[in-house]
Amino acid sequence: MNRNDRAIVGLVMLAHAMVHTYELSVPIFVTIWLAEFETIQFAGLQVGVTEATLGLVVTAGYGLFGLGALPGGVLVDRIGSRRLISLCLFGMGGAFLLLGAAPGLVAVAVALLLWGASASVYHPAGLTLLSKGVEKRGTGFAYHGMAGNLGIGLGPLVTAVLLLFLDWTAVAALLAIPALAAGVYATRAQFDETAAVTATDGGESRAGGGVSSLAEFLVESKTLFGGLFVAVFAIVMCSGLYYRGVLTFMPNLLEGLPGFEPIPLDSLVPGVDGGRTIHPERYFYSGLLIVGVVGQYVGGKLTDRMPAEYGIVATFAGLAVIALLFLPAASLGVGPLLVLGAALGFFLFFAQPFYQATVAEYTPADTRGLSYGYTYLGVFGVGSLGGAVAGGILAYANPQTLFFALAGFASVALLIGVYLVRVRSA
Repeated sequence: MNRNDRAIVGLVMLAHAMVHTYELSVPIFVTIWLAEFETIQFAGLQVGVTEATLGLVVTAGYGLFGLGALPGGVLVDRIGSRRLISLCLFGMGGAFLLLGAAPGLVAVAVALLLWGASASVYHPAGLTLLSKGVEKRGTGFAYHGMAGNLGIGLGPLVTAVLLLFLDWTAVAALLAIPALAAGVYATRAQFDETAAVTATDGGESRAGGGVSSLAEFLVESKTLFGGLFVAVFAIVMCSGLYYRGVLTFMPNLLEGLPGFEPIPLDSLVPGVDGGRTIHPERYFYSGLLIVGVVGQYVGGKLTDRMPAEYGIVATFAGLAVIALLFLPAASLGVGPLLVLGAALGFFLFFAQPFYQATVAEYTPADTRGLSYGYTYLGVFGVGSLGGAVAGGILAYANPQTLFFALAGFASVALLIGVYLVRVRSA
């Protein structure tokens, strides 16, 4: 890669890792918020804090993370990737500073909304910057994906370790520092955003493309959803609902199981404050996400060797079975649960390369950017409702019902995948 490529790839790797670090550190905080806050007070109303109410609070932030992807894709063609990535980083840093100062769940909700709105613009901005500014595009995308995976796996682990020594508010404020520093770097980094765009109009490079009017947006959207993309969109929605539904309360689900009892820190490190405890469920959750790095790598390799539709079917068949076996495995002890947890982490991220490849296969080239905007809307926007669904089920039913619901999401995606296999074979 040349100097311009390295400058761009360095920035997007940094930003991508941070987006997913913050995204997946939230479920670790959820277990603390459930124990710390008893009520939500807003506009004279007082509501008790349960999995259902907290699920709605978290879903609001995660929802904006997905919903903002579509307007973010339009904005990037208007103001450029650098500005949007800078705003994303400063916004995420500010959100976690606010989270660190939050006196109650209303302030937590505002901080999560700010994070979601800020983070939502990253994927369209970062992917556009890579596609238009990096000549070694494939290498750039590979490094970008690796950085995101590291954020997914190591971010929650760092959060869990920091919580051994600091209160959650201090940890949230501390996590804000890297994003703010990266925001400063983004404003000063030197690179050409359109270096890889073919020169036209007398040699002047230009980004080109993009939706220029509401009428054009509606026409192109109608074209997309008039074809098989509607089936792909349903698959990515189910994927998002499963993903958010299983991860939002995962640490909370595990903390009451045998083998996950809190361990006094001073029993392992003499002389440390005896009030501090190690919570094994947080490390299980982090480990599950780290295994996902392998799943995404293997899935990416297999997309070049097999039809994406077959990968969709295999992925969601695996996720359906895992959902049905998760609690029975937990009843057998930590060992079987570790095996099934690793399988869950693998298949959750194994799915992503296949549905991304499927989007490319079932959309016309001139609406590809819009199609990926809708894809992230489905995964992170509609999919964010999985957190609210999970919270409601845990508050008013039980974990068994939650895992049956998750198996249902995976089964719907599986059946649609079978339909696409038949279409391909016809």
